[in-house]
Amino acid sequence: MGIRGLMSFVEDHSNEFFTDLKLRDTKIVIDGYALFHRLSFNSNLELRYGGDYDSFADIVQNFFESLFACNICPYVVLDGGCDISDKKLTTLKDRAREKIQMAHSLSVGGSGYVCPLLIREVFIQVLIKLQVCFVQCFSEADRDIMTLANHWNCPVLSSDSDFCIFDLKTGFCPLNSFQWRNINTIKGTQNYIPAKCFSLDAFCHHFSNMNKALLPLFAVLCGNDHINLPIMETFLSKARLPLGATSSKGRRHHRILGLLNWLSHFANPTEALDNVLKYLPKKDRENVKELLCGSMEEYQQSRVKLQDFFQCGTYACPDALNLGLPEWVLVALAKGQLSPFISDALVLRRTILHTQVENMQQPNAHRISQPIRQIIYGLLLNASPHLDKTSRNALPPQPLAFSEMERINKNIKTSIIDAVELAKDHSDLSKLTELSLRRRQMLLLETLKVKQTILEPIPASLKLPVAVSCYWLQHTETKTKLHHLQSLLLAMLVGPLTAIINSPGKEELQEDGAKMLYAEFQRVKVQTRLGTRLDLDTAHIFCQWQSCLQMGMYLNQLLSTPLPEPDLTRPSAFNTLNEDIWRHTKYGGTLYISRLYSGSLVHGLCQQLLASTSVESLLSMCPEAKQLYEHLFNATRSYAPTEIFLPKGKSNSKKKRQKKQNTSCSKNRGRTTAHTKCWYKGNNRFGLLMVENLEEHSEASDLE
Repeated sequence: MGIRGLMSFVEDHSNEFFTDLKLRDTKIVIDGYALFHRLSFNSNLELRYGGDYDSFADIVQNFFESLFACNICPYVVLDGGCDISDKKLTTLKDRAREKIQMAHSLSVGGSGYVCPLLIREVFIQVLIKLQVCFVQCFSEADRDIMTLANHWNCPVLSSDSDFCIFDLKTGFCPLNSFQWRNINTIKGTQNYIPAKCFSLDAFCHHFSNMNKALLPLFAVLCGNDHINLPIMETFLSKARLPLGATSSKGRRHHRILGLLNWLSHFANPTEALDNVLKYLPKKDRENVKELLCGSMEEYQQSRVKLQDFFQCGTYACPDALNLGLPEWVLVALAKGQLSPFISDALVLRRTILHTQVENMQQPNAHRISQPIRQIIYGLLLNASPHLDKTSRNALPPQPLAFSEMERINKNIKTSIIDAVELAKDHSDLSKLTELSLRRRQMLLLETLKVKQTILEPIPASLKLPVAVSCYWLQHTETKTKLHHLQSLLLAMLVGPLTAIINSPGKEELQEDGAKMLYAEFQRVKVQTRLGTRLDLDTAHIFCQWQSCLQMGMYLNQLLSTPLPEPDLTRPSAFNTLNEDIWRHTKYGGTLYISRLYSGSLVHGLCQQLLASTSVESLLSMCPEAKQLYEHLFNATRSYAPTEIFLPKGKSNSKKKRQKKQNTSCSKNRGRTTAHTKCWYKGNNRFGLLMVENLEEHSEASDLE
């Protein structure tokens, strides 16, 4: 983020550049991107297993509760899609490569920081539940954050060193010195959070009272996310920058110190820029000047007035309005109801597929969800005629083409993907919300290759995850085994268990059974975190499932949620705020909250099921959980390949028989059913609840 090395440089001079704050009774503008990364990476969360989203949700809630306790009113501002100019593309590619290396390190037992795939969605869901005001900008949020904070005369909370350059009236509080876990009290009544605030005045005073207006030039000369010109090395090598005091942090700190000392000799940016250009070849000066001036503009006030959004619900971004996008799309983007992924696809016809902790020797986990993305691209094809000029810079002039930046082995590559051409009434984005609920739902389920009747017994809030799981099971390249499916479905029970435990009027026996099963799940989760080695093939399979869920959610959002949005957070974290939720004791209501995925739990359950535990023995203590599990399993099993129900070794032998013998499909299926049924009666590892329906599954396959 921002100017590399600058944050550590100013922190080395903490006593000179920072003042101590006792933060309370104030508004604060929060850089949402910086916050959820900070909370994800600095809270001892497990990152190898694809995301312990329940634990992350608890941490986010605790953070905001600390603010509320000190009468601090937070306003969270999130980055949107990539800038229309695409000037950060090089930086984005560099970061994507870094993320691949860190993901690989984590996958083989090393260290690294890779955000779980759905962390942003979880963060937004927590904000909504806690009623924290937030906005999603159309592109990068830094200038909008600065402008809003100055309008309200309140501090900014971030970890982005760009905020050391912005002229903020009330200052910038770095996240790493914001002690939200350590609330103090004044006179026993007034709570406050100890923090440090960067003083731009003190910073400039330290460098011979340099003009603040010179700092944007310093940022672009030093190299930031927007500009990193190789030709500037010519200037830096010839200028003989004064270093002042010796720095122990290497070349980057030497450069920062030298540039600041050199710039402090000039009265204003124009004079300083003219002196920079003197060191460059004459043929390059005009072009470099234009690039530098354009980049310096990024530190000026924004034309977007976020206060209008927070006070009136009006979001007006000139760049977005100039594109002629449908009004409902702009509103949904600002409210976080559409992902920046949609914005990138719309504006640039290019998307970024984020790497997970997966098997780097296999094709990236997002390949399985490509057909869903092709439908998304098809819906976005004819959004606005104004987009043609913008998007054509990103890929060749092909009418259906979108580009995807994805992992190939341990590097990145841009692949060209064709959108699916849809029926005429689906191809006008401005009228997409006018389609009936039934037609939007049909398009979603047809994309996921799932029949609506399968989902009828499923609780409303689990319909989309179950439909996505059916889609995932139909792709043989996932190499899904029975214990993978069972582990996912078992993990979906944690939300209902919490609902049972917190619901008044439940019989003591039911509540005790739910508590016992919940405690067992927590034990499995903790045990997994204590050093279980990551099974890379299992990790890759669950990464594929998360990719399917992510793209299924994005398509569902684009279609204005024909299926309820799945809740990715932990129910118990919010029962003090939403007590009415727990009055719903059955699972079909719209108030039902589910927690879909906890990586440590799902991986731990896989290990248990492979070792000795059976689904039947786990669920025997809680009949209600068993009943829901049966509904989930019965819906998904009809889309799973028959082979996953065979004992180990049987599946391979069946495939060999099919290659050697040209027997009829019906005989083979009958043989499979007989073998499997016999095996289940003698082995309870995977639970007897599947036996009664297996023969029906084989007959249904014959009919198909």
